[in-house]
Amino acid sequence: MGQHRKSGQKGGKGRAGGHKHFWTYVVKYEPDRFGKHGFKSPKSKRLRINEINVGELETLLYKLYPAEKLLKVSKPLELDLGEHGYNRLLGKGRITVPVIVRVESCTRRALEKVEAAGGKVVSNTVTG
Repeated sequence: MGQHRKSGQKGGKGRAGGHKHFWTYVVKYEPDRFGKHGFKSPKSKRLRINEINVGELETLLYKLYPAEKLLKVSKPLELDLGEHGYNRLLGKGRITVPVIVRVESCTRRALEKVEAAGGKVVSNTVTG
């Protein structure tokens, strides 16, 4: 019998009923009682990796430069992949146009393929 004492007939204990029978009170006097307030999820802080293969570099170059310029290349063209939203260069495919690629990280195989075509990779990290 004593387990129900001190709770009263109307309303419950503490802040009970904020989503039910005390909703008008919450709307009027405590508008910030519910909801999210100022927390950033750790998931949003993760580094997003956007990759591009060596074989896709030529198609990207054809979009940026006219075809006549690519055929008459005497010195390597410069391509900054960070400006185009890519931060990693992978080694799948092949490239025939000499190009200087600036990228945050690349694989060893991608580095070899670009250098074999007469280009160069400027990168912070080279991974296996």
